[in-house]
Amino acid sequence: MAPRRQRKPYEYRKSRQNGVKRLILAGISIIIQIVLFLLLFTKLHEYATWLNIITTIASLALVLALYSQNKTSTMKMPWIILILAFPVLGVALYLLVGLDFSTRSMRSRFAETNAVLLPYLQENKEQLAQLGDINLSSAGISTYIQNASSYPVYRNTDITYYDNALGGLEAQLDDLRNAKEFIFLEYHAIEDDKAWARIEEILADRADAGVDVRVFYDDMGSIGFINTDFVKKMNSLGIACKVFNPFTIMLNFFLNNRDHRKITVIDNRVAYTGGYNLANEYFNITHPYGEWKDTGIRLEGDAVRSFTIMFLEMWYAGQRKGTPSEDFKGFLKEYHYTAKQSGFCQPYADNPIDHERIGEEVYISMIEKAGCYCYFMTPYLILTDEMMHAFSLAAKRGVDVRIITPGIPDKKMIYRITRSFYHSLVIHGVRIYEWTPGFCHAKMSLADDKMATVGTINLDYRSLYHHFEDGCFISSSPVIEQIRDDFERTFKEAREVTDDYIGGSATHLPPSQLFMRLFAELL
Repeated sequence: MAPRRQRKPYEYRKSRQNGVKRLILAGISIIIQIVLFLLLFTKLHEYATWLNIITTIASLALVLALYSQNKTSTMKMPWIILILAFPVLGVALYLLVGLDFSTRSMRSRFAETNAVLLPYLQENKEQLAQLGDINLSSAGISTYIQNASSYPVYRNTDITYYDNALGGLEAQLDDLRNAKEFIFLEYHAIEDDKAWARIEEILADRADAGVDVRVFYDDMGSIGFINTDFVKKMNSLGIACKVFNPFTIMLNFFLNNRDHRKITVIDNRVAYTGGYNLANEYFNITHPYGEWKDTGIRLEGDAVRSFTIMFLEMWYAGQRKGTPSEDFKGFLKEYHYTAKQSGFCQPYADNPIDHERIGEEVYISMIEKAGCYCYFMTPYLILTDEMMHAFSLAAKRGVDVRIITPGIPDKKMIYRITRSFYHSLVIHGVRIYEWTPGFCHAKMSLADDKMATVGTINLDYRSLYHHFEDGCFISSSPVIEQIRDDFERTFKEAREVTDDYIGGSATHLPPSQLFMRLFAELL
């Protein structure tokens, strides 16, 4: 079939330029908002005494309120220090990006949507009991995930692991061509260029065939790749398209919380997730940071239902219009499938508005339950005190704890903060590897050949505390051996930097790095 749309290089450059202009404009608007806050107080010099008293009282009240919150001290202390040191600036920034009040309307929409959707999930108590008979440690983590998020564990599901994003994309394209009823795509970033063009052609064809095709992307994640005309183009092709939390050039209290999920669901039969977005660099079409390392999984079988519900949750809760009235039974109807694999898998969602840090708790639980080894792969390493303690204690127990980070950074400031954590980890026995071919963007963990996770959750504050994320907990499955083999290959391609950070200059961080690390939660 001939392509529906011939893209000219100029059109792509223009789209990207417009996206970059929006990003620059967004940054300027934030600066203007902060300046206005400051001018509001500093220019009213005739009321300086009273303003100073009011500001001091407000700052102390805010600090006490922050201190009393049920949050890790790692998240509270930067705000407390900033507010006490610079009351006006600190309060202004907190009102702009740190205030939980800003998520109340979103929290209400999620509650309304989940009241309709979550009853479609089954508890699967029998499968959980079977997992307990095989691996009690994994069953404990699965119990926590189900209790905290309502997403159950499944057995009748085949899992395919991809050690590179291109392999995942090629399989995804084949499945998209065979879609009969619906296609759901939810991604943090979409780049309207070569990789997306291959997807778009299939989506348009399926839409013409009567398939319900929906695309959902995060505005901030895609702002440097596409402009607002992308939605119009999708709609013209018969593809329903929505933007999560669009940035507006005004005070945007919900700015800090983004949709970082990467999900494809087809006919409630097949689902994909992993670290890669739908942009050229993820598939090594372009190489802005050397070679790109990413991973993903394909699910076929009963567990796909959870990803269908995750997408529908964001599709409806991410908009500002009432309770969903659509009949979801058509999307969630059951069908007969017999899996070829044994084992268990449990897709789960995490969000910043329910105060339950599922992504972090799953990681910490795996570290604590590891007896022989525990491996992690992450592009960013910005840890809370609780996770630092879990890593260090596991290593001191004799567990082989290893973390792979990139050899070439995509964000130099964040890379310096990542490296600032190395010394505190390696002195307790944690081993650190940097993947020398380029940028390692995969987000996964593995423990004792028994349990693993693959998904979108980084080891940093953004993923663990501020973003909407997804992951898949895998236990006693043959795919775990493939994940372990990929870790072993990646270790060989990486340079171990453990000894570089045990002593010497690594023990004394420069003031700039200390400052960035302290306020990393705000970056």
